[in-house]
Amino acid sequence: MTIGRAIVVGTDGSPRGDAALRWAFEIGAHAGDTVRAILVRPRDTLLPGTSFTIQPHGRVPEVGYSLDEHIAGLGIETAASVETRTVHGDPATELVTASADADLLVLGTHRGGAMADLVLGSVGRECVRFSRCPVVVITPEAVHRLAPA
Repeated sequence: MTIGRAIVVGTDGSPRGDAALRWAFEIGAHAGDTVRAILVRPRDTLLPGTSFTIQPHGRVPEVGYSLDEHIAGLGIETAASVETRTVHGDPATELVTASADADLLVLGTHRGGAMADLVLGSVGRECVRFSRCPVVVITPEAVHRLAPA
């Protein structure tokens, strides 16, 4: 008996996160596989000496956001089973940790520019660098190929 693969997808409800989900469900996963969609809510980071918070990792879904409902709303047909999980922490750290028992990590990335990467870091870059499994990165240029017609 063949045991299916575990595919971890980092998502945040953005078009690039949706593209990563579409790729995982429609291209990466097969019957018997499990797609684990993970939403990482970053901890608020205070700027030193202020009461302002910054969110360096992109979109943070609103309170009441349901990952299960969001995925169902995408209308993606798949033979794989789906698991969802919402965690709090550093997105790169949480996704790299999840890669430890995965066969594949899928994530969308944005082009933030050299200054954004220097100041804020890059979740995609950290995942590619430290993941314990192969990584598929959906670029902004590839998103249009995975959008519904």
